[in-house]
Amino acid sequence: MQAGPIPDISVALPGSAERADLRKTSQAFEAIFVRQLLAAARASSVAGDSFLNGPGLQQFTAMRDEHFARIAADSGAFGLAAAIERQLAAHIAGQGG
Repeated sequence: MQAGPIPDISVALPGSAERADLRKTSQAFEAIFVRQLLAAARASSVAGDSFLNGPGLQQFTAMRDEHFARIAADSGAFGLAAAIERQLAAHIAGQGG
């Protein structure tokens, strides 16, 4: 099952630029969270060190995790960005600007 982009949430902010910034920031936070989740899962792996686990492979793994995290955040696969955006938009709208 493949998730689509994050749905637009109908809590109105004063301007669309603010809403776009809020969405972008929420997605960036989700990407950081997913990247940390992947790193923690990899660190707990029982695979152990081998001759194939050098700095080049570690760099590639970090880049792959970052790319996956960005795709997951942009697609809304986990839904964390949408929840963050919804909560912050309600808070900002409640302050009157």
